[in-house]
Formats: sequence, structure tokens, C-alpha cells
Amino acid sequence: MLKIGCHLSSSKGFLHMGKEAVSIGATTFQFFTRNPRGSKAKALDEKDIEAYLAYAKEHGIGTIVAHAPYTLNACSADAKVREFAKEAMADDLRRMEYLPGNVYNFHPGSHVGQGVEKGIELIAELLNEILTPQLHTTVLLETMAGKGSEVGSRFEELAQILSLVECKEKMGVCLDTCHVYDAGYDIREDLDGVLAEFDRVIGLERLKAIHVNDTKNPFCSHKDRHEKIGEGFLGTQALHRVVHHPLLKNLPFCLETPNELPGYAAEIRLLREEKQLS
Repeated sequence: MLKIGCHLSSSKGFLHMGKEAVSIGATTFQFFTRNPRGSKAKALDEKDIEAYLAYAKEHGIGTIVAHAPYTLNACSADAKVREFAKEAMADDLRRMEYLPGNVYNFHPGSHVGQGVEKGIELIAELLNEILTPQLHTTVLLETMAGKGSEVGSRFEELAQILSLVECKEKMGVCLDTCHVYDAGYDIREDLDGVLAEFDRVIGLERLKAIHVNDTKNPFCSHKDRHEKIGEGFLGTQALHRVVHHPLLKNLPFCLETPNELPGYAAEIRLLREEKQLS
């Protein structure tokens, strides 16, 4: 069965998220590790985590995706901002040890005028300070749309970061369908070609999760505005091909579309359809 789910609120704990996921037909989900626009993280409830792990095993919930807050910028020009990113990510990874075997996704950051090469250097430097061989979590660089001074809109930039990280076995990539299309990778008309380029530049073995989103903006717009499945410029058919592609179908797929639970449930049903949609 496809590992497909959506972004859920972690405010009521992991067991609650697991039950919400099952209620909408999801077999994975994504959650923020802390306030997405702030810095505070909720205290861990070990009993809740224990109950969730048992529930997840019973109901077939697979690899889940933890998402770092948007406020982190690993390549800021401000040393204090980089230090906050390092401390928050290190704390998140310590907390993820209670949920071993899952993935932790973050936006590489914005170089804010320092240049892409300097941004890449700072991101890798931060990762080398927090990653250890003992970790049971894989850290994912997310593909970005390329707005402003974002690092990571080109596969080559992600590959450069990965090449500089010492604990390479702890690293991977999360591909966002809205972001890559907005960045200029035509997954609507040439999905196979984009995957071949990803494999050549980064290696498909590094692809560990996918964000499934339609986009409000046309190809190569560098805007990053998510849309509901079938209501944007990518369309249902293109996203169905992504979810059912033989090279991708075993990955966890997480919806980040502008929806509530009933909308996510409908999109999950739509994307699960085996027959190619028209």
C-alpha cells in the first residue's frame, strides 16, 4: 500500500496524530517539531510516544516526516541566527531518538546576499556540528522553489551540500513537487527526465520523502505557493504519476495542500486510485 498522508498538528501528541492519520486513510504523516513560526518545542510525553508506536505498528503507519520550523536559517549572515538553527536542530534530533527510524526535513536556508557558495558552506558546517554516526534519524534537505536568495532550488546545490557533510549516511533529500516545478524542473511533462537528472546529480538512493503539492503558479515562477491537488498548474494527472512512479512508490508522500482533514482524506483517496486519471 502507498505510504501517503498529510501534515498534521502535533499539539495533541503523537497518538492523536496517529489516530487522525488512520481516520483519513493515511499511512504516514508529517508534523512540525516545534512552533513553525517560533522556537518553542512542546515537552515530550514518553507515555504518549510509547502508545503511538504501538498504535502505528498495529495500523501500518510507516516512516513519518518531522519538519523543522520555518524560522531556521542555517546559512544566515547573522551568527546568532545560525546558532539558533544549530541549537534547535540538535535538540530536534535528540527528541527524534524517541521515534527511531524516521526522517527530519528542513529548508536549507537563504544566503541573504552572501552568495550560494557561502550559503552551501555554512549549511554543511552546521550539519557537521550536529550529525553523529549514532543518530537513528535521517536528515533531509528539501528542494526549494528558488525565491529570493534560497539555497537548494537546483539539484547541484543540494549535491554540493551533501558532498561536504561528513556523516553522509545520515543525509537525504525531500522532493517537493510544487517547489521543483516552480524552480524549473518540469515534472508535469517530463517526470522521467527530471528523475534521471536527480539521479545523475544527487542519486535516487538519497531521495527519502516527497511533499505532494499542486502549485498556484506557472512553471519556473520561483514563487512557492501550494495549491490543492488538481486545482493548480501541475494538475491531478501529473501528481498521480509522481505517486505511482515505480522509482518513487515506496517513499512516504506527504500532502501540504491548503486543506482540513476532510480535504486531505479526499486527496488521499484520489491519489491512491490505481488507474491513471484523466
